[in-house]
Amino acid sequence: MTRAGKDAGRRVRTARGRTASSTRWLERQLNDPYVKQAKAAGFRSRAAYKLIELDERFSLLRGAQRVIDLGIAPGGWTQVVRQRAPKATVVGIDLLPTEPIDGVTIVQMDFMAEDAPAALADALGGAPDLVLSDMAANTVGHKQTDHLRTMGLVEAAAQFAGETLAEGGAFVAKVLAGGTDAELLALLKRHFRTVKHAKPPASRKGSSEWYVVAQGFKRRD
Repeated sequence: MTRAGKDAGRRVRTARGRTASSTRWLERQLNDPYVKQAKAAGFRSRAAYKLIELDERFSLLRGAQRVIDLGIAPGGWTQVVRQRAPKATVVGIDLLPTEPIDGVTIVQMDFMAEDAPAALADALGGAPDLVLSDMAANTVGHKQTDHLRTMGLVEAAAQFAGETLAEGGAFVAKVLAGGTDAELLALLKRHFRTVKHAKPPASRKGSSEWYVVAQGFKRRD
């Protein structure tokens, strides 16, 4: 990834009614080379490059046949799946509306809803060999609370993966600084041959996000 040239370091004038935090966010977006690259490549978000970089390191999409994308909106990760595994059946879920993606089934509902797992399984039509989760809870500004809420989503995603994955499958989920909680990490290590943490280059340096990558699912009766 090369840095932008002459327009790198653009500053945003503070507009009336715009908060300081929103001004900083806009300035960061304008100066982010991944944002520019994503727009040029037709990806819906810069997050697409996080999956690209994870795939290049862990070969997640090689031979993928059935993929579930938890927290699909706006669709950047699924675009990468479609590009790198065009024959795979892909199902995504999000509470937010998501613009259609060719060849993808999108379920608009809360993943934490009781009937969500069944809806995903019905739409996929078979056991997934890859479950992706870029979900994160809405932040409230309290670090411990935000961490607990996001880890609650990770735990639910991991449980779903453990109940649905095909033998040898993989699970990828966003976690926050500090990595995966010890109890969840132990659970993943019991069910997967390898469990690693990674911070792809596309993840902003100031961000607390990491990803847990679990591969080689071992089904236990």
